[in-house]
Amino acid sequence: MSQKSHIFDHSVLIDPKGATTIWYGQKNLNIFGKLHYLKIVLKAKKQINQFYNKAIKEKECYYGPFKGEFGHFLLHNLPFLSNLHKQGVKIHYCGMELHRGFLVDTNGNSIIHRYYPLRDFFAEVSSSSNDTIPPIDVQKEIEAFYAVAKKSGKAFLDIADHNMYWFVFRNWQLVNNRQHVYNINQVYKTANENSCVIFPRKKGNTVTPNNGGPWDYIEIAKLVAPYFDKVYITGHPSMSAEIESEGKIEVCLSTDNKVVIEKCCNAKLIITQHSGAIHIGCYTNTDVLLIFNGEPPIKGLIDTLRFRKNLTQQPLQYAFNKEQIVGHIKTLSLNK
Repeated sequence: MSQKSHIFDHSVLIDPKGATTIWYGQKNLNIFGKLHYLKIVLKAKKQINQFYNKAIKEKECYYGPFKGEFGHFLLHNLPFLSNLHKQGVKIHYCGMELHRGFLVDTNGNSIIHRYYPLRDFFAEVSSSSNDTIPPIDVQKEIEAFYAVAKKSGKAFLDIADHNMYWFVFRNWQLVNNRQHVYNINQVYKTANENSCVIFPRKKGNTVTPNNGGPWDYIEIAKLVAPYFDKVYITGHPSMSAEIESEGKIEVCLSTDNKVVIEKCCNAKLIITQHSGAIHIGCYTNTDVLLIFNGEPPIKGLIDTLRFRKNLTQQPLQYAFNKEQIVGHIKTLSLNK
């Protein structure tokens, strides 16, 4: 792997045995465990297919609650909801209020018939796939949604069911191509800027196999600033490192994702660690540079690439040190 190049062979970057396919969940089980797991899978597939067929037939459904990670929203929930909306289904959705800005079609119209919003609680509780345990007041909102959904008699998919959601539903969408992407670039783009967006993920000094080690984001911003007219530092305040604006570098952290989306739509490049933010480019038509402070493989990247197939043909670019970050920016500048 060349230290001067930002082009890498994916076989070096991924762990080929790390894909969380449907059958990944039974690999360490004994024969009795495998049989039990098979029952879970078959039950989940039946449940999902019944939901989908009924929703398409009746043109109305209940879906939720989504209370999890940003990447899960962009990869496994937004494209599925868009698929339902494209087929004329009225969607009653329980999910995070802060994601509302993404839930629109190419004309900026909401794809949700009725929204059951959950307040932003990520300053209080860390997110985890869709297994996040929210504060009590939010749990009460979810319970109220459950009551309405079950009473309605309409198709209802409870995505809080861990086994159904994690092992089956995510993969079912992929295999059956039950996803659609509305390009929201034309909705939120306000300028054609020579700008860059950096998501300063806050992980302290923690080194993880998924995200690598920490970066000095103000240093990265200063390194790339000579090649752009503006460098925006954006993301959710609770999940972002603290940085001060200076010169071309403008900090615009916000709990309003419309701000984040606009900056990404206007930009030439998104720079982020291996986090949910890498998928924003699928919806805003923006190139993405994934930065990983460490040596490959990148845990979870095989799933990232697998689940992006339905969403975009746009390849991810990679950098493993500051030299490679600047090298990629220089190449981008030469080709603009």
